[in-house]
Amino acid sequence: MRRRHMNKWILEFGLAMLIWAATASASDTIEIPGAGRQQELIDLLRQDCGACHGLYLTGGLGPALRPQDLRGKPDESLSEVILRGRPGTPMPGWQAFITRSEAGWMVNTLRKGLPDDR
Repeated sequence: MRRRHMNKWILEFGLAMLIWAATASASDTIEIPGAGRQQELIDLLRQDCGACHGLYLTGGLGPALRPQDLRGKPDESLSEVILRGRPGTPMPGWQAFITRSEAGWMVNTLRKGLPDDR
């Protein structure tokens, strides 16, 4: 009888951990850059990313990066593309210039939409 309760507890705990892992977002572990670095990253998104993804990130050589275009795409996958690029495409990796946390912050910023402070 005890063993059956222990197995049930282990199963319930495991299920709870799977649900937690599935619902935890990359933003849970992202360090927010300082204001100056945030502006540098926004400028990178507008200028460098915008060179291929379009002036307003509506698409061009690369796909659109507006909030509605990113729905359903996992944060971690988007961060990996930012950091490592896409082999066989013009998409470069930016890991020499930004940290993993900054890539996550950029994904969160794109999901909200770039601030309109031009």
